[in-house]
Amino acid sequence: MSTFKAKVFVTLKPSILDPQGRTVERALSHLDHGNVNGVRVGKYIELTLNGSRDDVEAQLKDITENVLSNPVMEDARWELAEA
Repeated sequence: MSTFKAKVFVTLKPSILDPQGRTVERALSHLDHGNVNGVRVGKYIELTLNGSRDDVEAQLKDITENVLSNPVMEDARWELAEA
């Protein structure tokens, strides 16, 4: 049995408005960073999982799609490395 470290990145789909991203963009503009645009805010989650790579990948897919993200509104991807 191996131990794996997963990094999950969840972002809103491009067609979904991102009010938090707009707020950050406006704040940056007020702080003289007017050249910054297109700010999108997302989530970053780290998990440690034990098992075979195939089992862990299947479990991570299920967790990402059914718990950590809303596939209707969000895109999610992950990186998996042996710990």
